[in-house]
Amino acid sequence: MKFKFPLCAFLFSLGNVVAGVAQDNEWKLLWHDEFDQTAIDTSIWSKIPRGGSAWNKYMSDEDSLYEVKDGNLYLRGLKNNLCPQDTAQYITGGVYSKDKRLLEYGKIEIRAKLPNARGCWPAIWMLPQNGQWPMGGEIDIMEHLNYDPFVYQTVHSNYTYILKIQDNPISHGTAPIDTAGYNVYGLEKEADKLVFFVNGIKTFEYPRIETTQEGQYPFNSPYYLLLDMQLGGDWVGKIDPADLPVEMAIDWVRAYVK
Repeated sequence: MKFKFPLCAFLFSLGNVVAGVAQDNEWKLLWHDEFDQTAIDTSIWSKIPRGGSAWNKYMSDEDSLYEVKDGNLYLRGLKNNLCPQDTAQYITGGVYSKDKRLLEYGKIEIRAKLPNARGCWPAIWMLPQNGQWPMGGEIDIMEHLNYDPFVYQTVHSNYTYILKIQDNPISHGTAPIDTAGYNVYGLEKEADKLVFFVNGIKTFEYPRIETTQEGQYPFNSPYYLLLDMQLGGDWVGKIDPADLPVEMAIDWVRAYVK
C-alpha cells in the first residue's frame, strides 16, 4: 500500500534536513580517534601518570588496564593483584591528549559507555595545556558516581573554587543518561561561553561575565582531553571490591572547529 505523504509535511521535513545539514556544515573535523586499531594511538594519547590527588592516586600503566578492541578503548579499574611491586590497593587506567591534541575553540564529543559500581568515578574532562590549577581552569564534560542515573558537568576556576562563586553564573549541572548503554558527551568551547551537551541535548551554559573578581573565565587557551577510570575518594565514597573489576568503553572521540 502506498503511503500518502502531504506536500506540506514533505516540505517541512525537507526543511529540517537542510537545516540539519547546514548546522553540521558549521563544523570541520579537527582531530579524532575511532579506536578501530588494535592498540592505543600514541600520536594522540599518553597514559596518565599516578599523582597525589583523589582522581589519579590509583593511575597505573599496567597493560591489562588498557585495551583497544571492537572499535572501543577500554579503561579498567581493578583490585591490585597484578603488580606486587605496587603497594596501591587498586589500580586504574586513564589516557590524556596532553602535548599532542588540543582544542582552543570548537566542539568536542565523546561516545562512551560507563560502568556502575560502588566507588566508581569515570570522568571525561579537560585541562589547559599551560596554566596551574585552579587559575588555569578545569572543564568537566562528564563525571559519573556509583550507580547514579545521571552525570555531573562542572567548571572549576579561581572564581568558582577559591572565591567559591558558583551561582553567578551557575557553574555546574546534571543530566540524565542511559546507564546501560552508550551516551554522547559534548562541549562547545568558545571565547565567551562553554556549552555542555548530553546526547545532543544542551544541558547548561557557562558564560563569561563582566566582574571585578579574578579568574571568572580562564578558558581562552588550548585545552587537552582526559579520559579516565577513577576509583574512590571523598566525593564518590568507598570502593566495594565485590563490584570490581569495572571498565569504561569509549567508542570514539571527535574534535571540531568552525
